[in-house]
Amino acid sequence: MAYFDAASAAPLHPVARQALLASLDEGWADPARLYREGRRARLLLDAAREAAAEAVGCRADELVFTPSGTRAVHSGMAGALAGRRRVGRHLIVSAVEHSSVLHAAEAHEAADGGSVTQVPVERTGAVDPAAYAAALREDTALACLQSANHEVGTEQPVAEVARACRAAGVPLLVDAAQSLGWGRVEGDWSLLTAGAHKWGGPSGVGLLVVRKGVRYAPQGPGDERESGRAPGFENLPAIVAAAASLRAVRAEAAAEAARLRELTERIRSRVPGLVPDVEVVGDPSRRLPGIVTFSCLYVDGETLLHELDRAGFSVSSGSSCTSSTLTPSHVLRAMGVLSEGNVRVSLPPGTTAEDVERFLEVLPGTVAAVREKLGAPTATETVRAAGPDLVVDALGRRCPVPVIELAKVIGDVPVGGTVRVLSDDEAARLDVPAWCEMRGQEYVGEEKADRGSAYLVRRVS
Repeated sequence: MAYFDAASAAPLHPVARQALLASLDEGWADPARLYREGRRARLLLDAAREAAAEAVGCRADELVFTPSGTRAVHSGMAGALAGRRRVGRHLIVSAVEHSSVLHAAEAHEAADGGSVTQVPVERTGAVDPAAYAAALREDTALACLQSANHEVGTEQPVAEVARACRAAGVPLLVDAAQSLGWGRVEGDWSLLTAGAHKWGGPSGVGLLVVRKGVRYAPQGPGDERESGRAPGFENLPAIVAAAASLRAVRAEAAAEAARLRELTERIRSRVPGLVPDVEVVGDPSRRLPGIVTFSCLYVDGETLLHELDRAGFSVSSGSSCTSSTLTPSHVLRAMGVLSEGNVRVSLPPGTTAEDVERFLEVLPGTVAAVREKLGAPTATETVRAAGPDLVVDALGRRCPVPVIELAKVIGDVPVGGTVRVLSDDEAARLDVPAWCEMRGQEYVGEEKADRGSAYLVRRVS
């Protein structure tokens, strides 16, 4: 079985396993106590903090360990917003932040006086630093920007945005969950968060860094541990394993990054030639080493993932038809790219070229089988005689059916004629325009309908 979902959780690094087992014997006592066992535990905790701080590029007394990366995000945002409450209640986030950031932003907006500006992204998934700078206001208390996107791998211009925030006197919180294992986050940021399970450490350990001089007010009941920023007894064995594995992956990062970049570039360049009607998404160059994402027309994402799993490949997806909410990924939606049949391949360190080649061999047949099952049009189907404008009623039918039905009838209207697609599936708002762009047809726009929306497409070729 080839595990290709490291962006969700990387396999436990061997160093993490060794450190975890060793510290279970040495690090079980309370590090706040002065007796021998407590002092031994304190030494382990201090050493882990020093190692993690060195990897981040901060002072040891600026870093605390939290129960998860999500908790680090929530604590960091809440504390920074509370610390600058006198400045204002305005928060800035990008449209493609991790859900932990967006959920915290929603909670802030729901609170008394809180306001949020969501900065849009380009089609590559990156923010424009000028647009981010333009969102800064006198009452901006905090800005948030991920170092790299978790779904498409696009790296964000953190240094440029941090420079603009610093000039405006606004602290910038960087979610470095996906990138910290590969290297330090450049730029004059103010707060940083990450989760150990993203770089091969154990789950249940996060990092929160608050630079000296940043106004910060921990929220919730006070606690003497972790500078009052992460209450509760420290999970010392997991913390030690997290710090040890971070140091280990950093030592291997340069060589492994070069190797994984070659493998992901192999996927990026060859998939469009192997599988027709595919859109590869994300920035082609400013990207993390191991992530490549593509979307396939006329494909049910959930079925595709199940079929790839049966073939021995564990991948993930941002398609609406793989989610419980039946809405496409907010990242794909913000980028304005095709969402149906979406596949994210994120290679863990140690992935072999043989596994990638086998994936490329299996993928075309798997996609073709799913399309055939759904009755998708094929490249060999002939264009039928022209007829009047048409209405496709796809109400109550989920992706990729609305686009499949559109593709089947576009040849039935004359050049200049239209097809009106009726759909109440949120994914159609992305997928119909994306289909038009891929097929060289004109997307006229969206209109309200009695149920759902009507998406108007004009045939131009």
